[in-house]
Amino acid sequence: MKSCNTNFRQFAVVAVVLLLLMNGRLSAHEKPRVFVLTDIENEPDDAMSLVRFLTYANHFDIEGLAATTSIHQQNRVAPERIRRIVTAYGKVRDNLEKHEAGFPTEAFLSERITEGLPVYGMNGVGEGKDSPASERLIQAIDQPDERPLWVTVWGGPSVLAQALWKIRATRSADELQKAVAKLRVYTISDQDNSGPWLRREFPELFYICSPGFNDGGAYHHATWSGISGDYFHGRFVGADFQLVTNEWLDRNVRSKGPLGKEYPLWEYLMEGDTPSFMNLVNNGLSEPNHPEWGGWGGRYEHYLPRPQKWHLQPETRAFWSDADDEVFGVDGHWHTDNHATIWRWREAYQNDFAARMDWTIKSYKDANHPPVAKLGHANQLSAKPGDRIELSAAGSTDPDGDSLSYTWFYYNEAGTFPASNGRDGQPVPIVGFDQAQASFVVPTRRVMPPGTGTMHIILAVTDHGSPRLTRYQRVIVDVSR
Repeated sequence: MKSCNTNFRQFAVVAVVLLLLMNGRLSAHEKPRVFVLTDIENEPDDAMSLVRFLTYANHFDIEGLAATTSIHQQNRVAPERIRRIVTAYGKVRDNLEKHEAGFPTEAFLSERITEGLPVYGMNGVGEGKDSPASERLIQAIDQPDERPLWVTVWGGPSVLAQALWKIRATRSADELQKAVAKLRVYTISDQDNSGPWLRREFPELFYICSPGFNDGGAYHHATWSGISGDYFHGRFVGADFQLVTNEWLDRNVRSKGPLGKEYPLWEYLMEGDTPSFMNLVNNGLSEPNHPEWGGWGGRYEHYLPRPQKWHLQPETRAFWSDADDEVFGVDGHWHTDNHATIWRWREAYQNDFAARMDWTIKSYKDANHPPVAKLGHANQLSAKPGDRIELSAAGSTDPDGDSLSYTWFYYNEAGTFPASNGRDGQPVPIVGFDQAQASFVVPTRRVMPPGTGTMHIILAVTDHGSPRLTRYQRVIVDVSR
C-alpha cells in the first residue's frame, strides 16, 4: 500500500508540472549545447572569457573547447592555455558544485579540448584541411540530439567553415541542410576571412554577428563591445565603467582562488568574447533562439546590413546583426545605440560573476545565491488596447532568505507593438513598477496603426545579499483588436 501511495504522489506531481507547463506557469529549460572556438593567447580577453564561461559550466552541455587562429594570431593555436584554465577549474569544481548542481568534471572538459590548424582563415578550408577541431565539430553536429548546437566564435570561424565545407563535399544536399539547421552561430565580429564566406555560402545558417574587421574600425561599432568598452573600444557613455576596471576585477575575480588567478589583466577591454554565451545563461531573461528579445549577451535583429567601410565585402543575405536600445544611463541621460543592449545589464552580470567566483572558494552559507523569480500568472497574455494588465511576482523567493526588490519595465524594442516613447522615454508607465504587484494599461494614444503586436514586460527580482543578484521573468502580451 505504501508503494502504491508513493507512486500516486509521484504521478500527481508530474501531472501538476505538465499542467503548469501547458498553462505557461513554468518554462521548461534545457541546457544549450555549446562548442567554443577561441583564438586564446592572441590577447588576454579570451582567457578572461573562458574563466567566466567555466563558472557557468553547469548551464551548458559543452561539446568542445577548440583553440583556433584569427586575424590577430594567424600562425599558431594555444590549446595549452585552455588546458591550464581547465586545470584550475578542476581545483574548484567540487566547491562550485556545493552551490549549484551540474558542473562537469575536469576530466570531462579536458577530453573536449581540441585545436584547429595553425593557419589563417580560408587557408584552412578545403580538401585535406581537416583538423581535430573540425572533425570533433562534425561529430557534435552528428549527435542524435534534437537540441541546436551553439558555436560561439571568439576568434576566426575557419574550423566551422571547414566542417561545413566537408559536410557539403561528402554528403547529400538533404544531409547538409539538416546539419546547417542544427547550428546556431554567434561570432565576435569577423576575425578572419571565413566569416563572410560562411554567410554567403550557407544562406540558411543561423548567424549572429556585428560584421567587419578591426582595421576598418569595426570593433568600435560592434554590439559586443558593450560588455565593457566605454571610453575607447566602444566610444560610448552611459554605463558604469567602474564595474569593468582592472581594480574591480582584482577585488572580485583575481583574488579568488585558483581560477581567479587565471584571469589576466585586460589590455584593450574586459572579455570581448563573453557576449557570445551570455544569452545562453539560464537567468530567465533571454530566449536564445530569439536574439531580437535581448538579454545579457545583447539584442540583435534580422536584416541585410548595409555596406560599411569596415566590411571585408558586401553582405549577400540577412542575418542577426546590430540593433538599438534606448536606455537611461548612470549619467542621468538617455542613450540609444546597439552597445546599450548589453551595458544596460552590466550591474547584474558583473555581480553575478563576482558571486560565482565566491562560490569557487566559499561555503554555501558564506556566499550569496540568486533569487528565484516567479510569476503569479501565465507568461503569455492576450489583451486589447485600453485593457488593464495586472502583474504579479507572487511566489518569488530567495534561497538565502534575503529580502527582495522588484522592478517591472516595458522592453519596448523587444516587441512589435508600435508605441512611441513618451516624454520620459518610457512609452508605457507601469503602476507599482517597484512592487511585487503592478499593473499597466495597454496604450491607445501615441500608437502607430494598426495598433497591434507584442509587448514584452520584464520582471527583475533582486536580492539584498552581497553582491546583489538578479533573476528575471518575461511576460509577453499579445495585443489585438
